[in-house]
Amino acid sequence: MTRPPVPDAREYGKVFDEIAAEYDRIRPVYPGELVDQACQVAGIGPGNQVLEIGCGSGQLTRSLAARALHVTALEPGPNLIALARQNLAGAAAVEFMNARFEDAACPRAYFRAVFSASALHWVDPKVSWLKIADVLVPGGTLALISYFGLAEQRSKHDQEAVLAALSKVAPDIAADWPAYRDLDATLAGVKQRRANVSAAWAWLGSYDVAQDYAGRLFTDVQVAVVPKLIEQTAAGLNAVMRTMSFYARLSPDQRQALEHETAVTYERLGRPIRASTVTALVTARRAHLPRPVSAVPGLTRRLPGHRPAALDDLRPGGRRWIPVTRTARPHGYAAGCGPAQASSLAFSRSNSAAVMTPRSRRSASLASWSAVFPDPAASWTY
Repeated sequence: MTRPPVPDAREYGKVFDEIAAEYDRIRPVYPGELVDQACQVAGIGPGNQVLEIGCGSGQLTRSLAARALHVTALEPGPNLIALARQNLAGAAAVEFMNARFEDAACPRAYFRAVFSASALHWVDPKVSWLKIADVLVPGGTLALISYFGLAEQRSKHDQEAVLAALSKVAPDIAADWPAYRDLDATLAGVKQRRANVSAAWAWLGSYDVAQDYAGRLFTDVQVAVVPKLIEQTAAGLNAVMRTMSFYARLSPDQRQALEHETAVTYERLGRPIRASTVTALVTARRAHLPRPVSAVPGLTRRLPGHRPAALDDLRPGGRRWIPVTRTARPHGYAAGCGPAQASSLAFSRSNSAAVMTPRSRRSASLASWSAVFPDPAASWTY
């Protein structure tokens, strides 16, 4: 089998724009519990300014807009951002910018929160953590959300079979597949890396994004998770794999062989193929530094696309700081992250007792900074 040329690893992020319609149709939305959790930790609600890095076709953006947040959504892919604009047509206070985060001209110390869902690992880590801290207000919150594989007995055999099929077709890709861990190990691993949010996020997803300097910029790292069992037909699993970055590295022959192996696995099992996942939310608070972020010793590099911005430029009637397309605003706002929503969450800074699933109760020391939301009763079926 012949293999296509191998570009820089971060270049694979561009493949999502080439399959924008499939990505929008196949990829699931993120759990509302975690979006509410992020809003509570950040202390944000209707009208607050937030930035989203890598909005894709708007899976997370819709949830943020539904909570009446003022969202600036960055997306470098022209096809994806076109779908996002279409999906968010009529949403309140959403602005889109077709640009990479590295290149975007963002105002300093302006956003109450920065969100990124399954996207930050495509951004240059030598820039990402520094620039996020630069655009956040002091004490502002970074909220990272993504899906990860989970090691569970109920799906262990199926996940091993799928990985074996990948090993047969593309052993080099299978060798670098992210590790699956059980829920206890997942939470414990993040806890061990709480001193540096970039190290915690890198460990969770086997991402090459850890930077020592990030430990000086962020504090109060917290995690919340939603575990879930997914059941998929062979066609459904193949459709999901076509929207994953590794698929772009396969030759046409390898793609055909992998889809055949998936069908064989499905027929052998005689039932849907099971996979356990965990959606993780990691939040961190921008440290209260005595000087602007870019003036911290060792962090004085000029940010790409950055220019200082006066707050007067950003107020109504002031100059626009980025070229954006604003969606139409309806007369009313959707429900936000008010007290009613916050009271249903498993964890908050003022309440250290997390609500645990019956099979996943944790010690008080772990519960004080993490939350496990109940496993939804219904599984996904593709």
